[in-house]
Amino acid sequence: MSASRKKVVLLGCTGSIGTSALKVAQDIPERMELVGLAANRSAETVIEQARQTGVRHVAMWDEAAAQRVSDTLDAEVHVGAGEEGLVELAQLPEAEMVIIAIIGTAGLRPALAAIEAGKDIAVASKEILVMAGETVMAAADRQGVNVLPIDSEHNAIYQCLEANRDRSEVRRLILTASGGPFRTWPAEKLAEVTLEQALKHPTWDMGAKITIDSATLFNKGLEMIEARWLFHIPMAQVDVVVHRQSIIHSMVEFIDGSVLAQLSHSDMCFPIQYAVTWPDRVTNSLEPLDFAKLKQLDFESPRFDDFPALRLARESGERGGTLPGVLNAANEVAVEAFRGGTLSFPGIWKIVEATMSAHRHIEHPSLDQIIEADAWARQEAAQHIGSSNPR
Repeated sequence: MSASRKKVVLLGCTGSIGTSALKVAQDIPERMELVGLAANRSAETVIEQARQTGVRHVAMWDEAAAQRVSDTLDAEVHVGAGEEGLVELAQLPEAEMVIIAIIGTAGLRPALAAIEAGKDIAVASKEILVMAGETVMAAADRQGVNVLPIDSEHNAIYQCLEANRDRSEVRRLILTASGGPFRTWPAEKLAEVTLEQALKHPTWDMGAKITIDSATLFNKGLEMIEARWLFHIPMAQVDVVVHRQSIIHSMVEFIDGSVLAQLSHSDMCFPIQYAVTWPDRVTNSLEPLDFAKLKQLDFESPRFDDFPALRLARESGERGGTLPGVLNAANEVAVEAFRGGTLSFPGIWKIVEATMSAHRHIEHPSLDQIIEADAWARQEAAQHIGSSNPR
C-alpha cells in the first residue's frame, strides 16, 4: 500500500459533498491534504474552513464574496474570483486531485482545466458528465488521468468493476434508488405534492435541488447517463431498481449471471474516501455494517409510467450529443419553478419533455455547442413555463 498523502483541491466546499470531504480529510490526514477550497458565495463558511485546514488557495464564484474572503484571510492566502478563479485553482501545480462538487454547470470548465493540467478528478457533480460526458472522458483518455466517481451509486459500480475491467463480460449496471418520498403515492395524487413534502428525502440529507430530483427520479435518470460515459456502457445496459434501505449502493451483473454489489451505510464519506485513496483502502472511523441489525433488504421496480424521468433520461442518453444537456438544463429551470410555486410537481416532467421535443439535436458537439444548447434549453423551458399551464 502506498503511504503517500494526496494533495486535493475541493471545488464546492460548503455543500453536503464538500462538508463530507472535509470530514474525510480530518479522518485520514495521513492520506488526504486539502490545498485549495472553492465555493459560490458562502464567504463566512469558507473563511472558517480555510482557517481550519490551513489552505493557501481559495476561489469564490461570486466576486463580492471573493473580496470579503480576501479582506478577511491572511495576506498570504491567494483568493481567486469567478470562473477564472475556479479554473486557476483547478490547475494548482501542487494538487494531484480535484474534487468537483459544484452543483450545476459551473464545474464543467474547471473540470476540463484540471484534466488538461494532468490532475485526476473525482466527480460528484452529475452535470459535468451528463452535459459533456463524451468530451470529458475523451480529454481524460488523452491526458492519461483518472475520472473517479463520488456519487455513491457510481462509486459502488467502480468498486465492483475493479476486479473485472473487461466490459464485454458485463451484462448490466444496476443503479439503486430509494424511490423518493412518493414511491407509493397514487399517480393522481402527485399533482398535490408540496415543496415541503418533496424536500423530505427518506434516506439522504442533501441540498434542495438534488432532493427534489430524487423525488422526481430525475436524479436517477441523470445517474444513468453519467454511468453510460463513466463506464463506457450502452444505455440499454444501464438499469434501475428501487431499494428503499439504501444499503446496497449499486450492482454489476455479469454475463454468467453473477452479481457483485457494494454495501455500506448511507454516508457520503465512504465513496469520497475511496475516490481519494484509490487504489488503496484505508482504515477510518466510519461505522461498519451490522448485518444482524439490517434484517432485510427490499427491492422493487420503478414506476416508469408514473415517474417518466427515467424514460426521458434513457432517451436522451441513447441519442447523446446535446440532448442530455438539454434535459439537465430544462430540469434545473423546472425545479426552480416548482420551488417558486409556479409549477406543479408533475409539471417538472412536462417541461423537460416539451423542451427536449423542441430541441434540434447536435451529435458530437463542441464545448461551445454544449454550452449554447444549455443556454437555449433554459430559455425554452422558461418560455414553456410562462406561456403554458403545466400545473
